[in-house]
Amino acid sequence: MTEAQAPARRGVRAGRPAGLGVLLVLLLGVVFLSITQGSREIGLHDVLDALRHLSAVTTDDTVTVRLRVPRTILGVLVGAALGVAGAILQGLTRNPLADPSIMGIESGAALAVVLGITAGGLTAIEVHVVLAFVGALAATALVYGVGSLGRDGATPVKMALAGAAITAGLSAVTIGLLLTDLQAQNEFRFWQVGSLSGRYAPIVTGVAPVLLVALAVGLLCGRPLNALALGDDAARGLGISLTRTRIGLFAVVAVLCGAATAACGPIVFVGLVVPHVARAICGPDYRWILPYCLLLGPLLLLGADILGRVLGSPGELQVGVVLGVLGAPFFIALVRSTRLAEL
Repeated sequence: MTEAQAPARRGVRAGRPAGLGVLLVLLLGVVFLSITQGSREIGLHDVLDALRHLSAVTTDDTVTVRLRVPRTILGVLVGAALGVAGAILQGLTRNPLADPSIMGIESGAALAVVLGITAGGLTAIEVHVVLAFVGALAATALVYGVGSLGRDGATPVKMALAGAAITAGLSAVTIGLLLTDLQAQNEFRFWQVGSLSGRYAPIVTGVAPVLLVALAVGLLCGRPLNALALGDDAARGLGISLTRTRIGLFAVVAVLCGAATAACGPIVFVGLVVPHVARAICGPDYRWILPYCLLLGPLLLLGADILGRVLGSPGELQVGVVLGVLGAPFFIALVRSTRLAEL
């Protein structure tokens, strides 16, 4: 590090706590907008009255208590889960393009949902949540098992290749099943788009405990991720058990992404973009990257959800569609930036 770079590094370290405070304030603002804005605008007084009584007597009460509050809570939890999981996955594989979609998590969840529809006639969204969660965990275990074969064990390159291969295979099976069952196509397309709408309180209460525990564990993964970033030999020298650490980190990612995908369907770009934004703000230390991702993920997800509601009024654009449109050019801009190239 040169003498000119040292003050800049010290400035980044000094500003990290303040940056978290700013992001928290912004997130509270976005949460407020998520509850009040949409095809039907609801004033602050009406929101507070609905939350105070929980009576759902008027239309505004019903919209607030039964629709927007669960939707907002789920958006915060899922955004945080995908942001933290993306950071862990990128650090674990040492692959800046790693996200849940290339590790078989989303394709495993999708196949489980399709099998439930085609083989069992299961159409309730609550059942889809359970099926997707089980499918995501099973796919992650399969990816890790295949990537661990051989003398070297689960190296980052082998894990990426195993994830890409299994994702392609599971996706092909899913498409094959859908092509033979028109009813399954109709049921599946509502889950596949990725959405926060229609997710009521039972779904939120079902996945919230899982996500909260997994997020708490995920935030403790900064030190092992910093060790792995130094390379396998350096991590061993620091006393890190590579096999146990990788299994534990993959388990955290599987639970976070599995529960998030189960609840909302596949949500693109959050796990890919958010870790890069966090690194650009706070530097390469995962002890800070993870808390930043915890706040940046919900900011991006809820912001896109609000935008979809406003632009699509009186209906709405699903958040998966909005993120797909906004995420691609945003990520291209990140890749082209000098700052990202140095990380």
